[in-house]
Amino acid sequence: MRNIKGWIVTSAATGINLILGVLYIWSIMSKALINEFGWTSTEASLPYTVCTLCFAVIMIFAGKFQDVKGPRLVSTIGGILLGCGLLLSGITSNPLIMVLTFGILGGAGIGFCYAATTPSAVKWFPINKKGLISGIVVSGVGFAAVYISPLTNSLLINYGISKAFFYLGVGAFILLILFSQLLFDAPPAQPAKASSLANKEQNSNQNSKTGQKNDYGWREMVKTRNFYKLWIMYAFTSSAGLMIIGHIANIAIKQAQWENGYLLVVLLAIFNTLGRILGGFVSDRLGHTNTMRFIFLLQAVNMAFFSQYVSYGTLSLGVAIAGLCYGALFSVFPAATAEAYGIKNLGVNYGLVFTAWGFGGVIGPMLAARIIDSTGSYNASYI
Repeated sequence: MRNIKGWIVTSAATGINLILGVLYIWSIMSKALINEFGWTSTEASLPYTVCTLCFAVIMIFAGKFQDVKGPRLVSTIGGILLGCGLLLSGITSNPLIMVLTFGILGGAGIGFCYAATTPSAVKWFPINKKGLISGIVVSGVGFAAVYISPLTNSLLINYGISKAFFYLGVGAFILLILFSQLLFDAPPAQPAKASSLANKEQNSNQNSKTGQKNDYGWREMVKTRNFYKLWIMYAFTSSAGLMIIGHIANIAIKQAQWENGYLLVVLLAIFNTLGRILGGFVSDRLGHTNTMRFIFLLQAVNMAFFSQYVSYGTLSLGVAIAGLCYGALFSVFPAATAEAYGIKNLGVNYGLVFTAWGFGGVIGPMLAARIIDSTGSYNASYI
């Protein structure tokens, strides 16, 4: 019965993440904001950047709230916030107001929901499946753009950006609240067993100082060197993917004169999803460190050559690689956090690690926006 409930929670969590993927269609929205409202690229990037930052910061508090009050309440609050943020974005054309509606309200909503999904699902399964389960859950966020991208593009063509925000908000509000009711916390025995297995794995894979405890509180975690290593790696490797996600529709026009950039959003989403599942599967077998090394190297090479992708085929290849590497991060880093610090306090612990993603969401998209506004080219941002 526990496994059945575990898979129900995993399915509901994946469903929630399928809706949270609205964040990853921002390049389409950004293009519409520039065309319909005459915003600059920097203005159009600001709500997205604030959203990612707010998402990451809220994850700390939402993660702690989730550890104490359970995932259902936290995710329900998130659904209300995100739905209202999208609805209110549909009644403004002011960049600063949209920073409040989409950036702060929407980002907070995504943070509350996301904090409740992976930890609640992982706690139902033994530690040797943590990478796979986290990969399945977070794959929802990546795959979301496969359906949200053409849906949003259709809404923009037929109704304009204001109504597109409104319709997306209504859908998010209703579906997130419904899915949230299917999130259940695992009974205490399950996490305890998983933590015991995690400790065995820690003893063989982590340094002796880290492997002394089954579960770390956040205050203990931030005193370890591994936390800062994870944070720095997460921040700078995620910035590349977030930059591409936030600008790909405009990159397609600038580099390949490709007006249907939303198709690249779909392609990126597919490989983002694939990366999340493969990342968890591979890290369970080869180890998190080896998997990270491969991701970092492949993404670095891809960014070095990205300015040379000027045809439909090469740009599609670059986007696929960027999505694959970016997606894998969302399986590897939660699993690495659980392995190093246990899963009893995984909500708040991973929330702190996840602030690195928020930092990446500032430096990646905004750097690209500043460079394209000042030089007319994205080339320097890739370097």
